Amino acid sequence: QVQLVESGGGLVQAGGSLRLACVASGDVANIRAMEWYRQAPGKQRELVAKITSGSSTNYADSVKGRFTISRDNAKNTWYLQINSLIFEDTAVYYCAADYLDVSTPVAARFWGQGTQVTVSS
Repeated sequence: QVQLVESGGGLVQAGGSLRLACVASGDVANIRAMEWYRQAPGKQRELVAKITSGSSTNYADSVKGRFTISRDNAKNTWYLQINSLIFEDTAVYYCAADYLDVSTPVAARFWGQGTQVTVSS
């Protein structure tokens, strides 16, 4: 099992930056990938960034060049750096862990509670 706690959201002016953090606890060693999603009011949740345990990264086209996903293994923390914020980035941001324990085997996805990002124009 994995527990995720996000932080770092807030109210920021357009053009500004934020760094979101996702701290994982529990069976962190079996996290195969971490993803950041966002959900704007009235819209479906969308995947914006992903990083694998091998540090491969992928981004949604809408955020490429502005978002950077990274991890700090020593702190069991994954980050989403968001630069050049625009109004359309306003959403609740969630981290999600893709978990696989090959010994049992158990595959699951664990979610954090979300952190609100609001961009003012």
